Amino acid sequence: MNMMFRALLALLVATQLAACAAVIVGGAVATGVAVHDRRSVGTVIDDNVLEVRVRNALFGDERFDQSVRVKVNVHNGWVLMAGEARTPELVERATELASEVDGVLRLFNELAPLERAGFSQASSDRLVSGRVTTSFTRIRDLPGFDPSRIKVTTTRGIVYLQGLVTEAEAEAAVEQARTVRGVERVVTMFEFKNAAA
Repeated sequence: MNMMFRALLALLVATQLAACAAVIVGGAVATGVAVHDRRSVGTVIDDNVLEVRVRNALFGDERFDQSVRVKVNVHNGWVLMAGEARTPELVERATELASEVDGVLRLFNELAPLERAGFSQASSDRLVSGRVTTSFTRIRDLPGFDPSRIKVTTTRGIVYLQGLVTEAEAEAAVEQARTVRGVERVVTMFEFKNAAA
């Protein structure tokens, strides 16, 4: 009995330490991101939380099962949903569910009423996102441009760009993304800041 109690106590302590580590690591990551980000640390954290809440709202609905692929990305309260949701009714339902989540300032529902993309397409999308992100490092003629300030999401070769950027940065990022192999189209959801700010 004493051995069982000790084992249970060790398990309890281990799970609590793991939870603390996740919070500490999550906070450190948010702080590290905010060093380069134009958003405050608090906004970065709020956006991460909002992302989870939107996903929970969608996948808390039994109609959103494994046959649906929804990528959710949030920047400054602007929510992007991209992927495939089988039917026009599910696409509309996604808008309803996400719109009800507190903290959503703008919603971009880019879901297509199509069957979920297969493994090959999903892998290709990840590869394209990586290529686009890497390609931004080639933008060198804009003082202070930081590629990490632009979020890249890809579905079916369509690249979505989010971030708080200047008009010059947005233009350069779009032009660069268009040159990347595998990019079918570029869609922007940028917020603009004053170049002098």
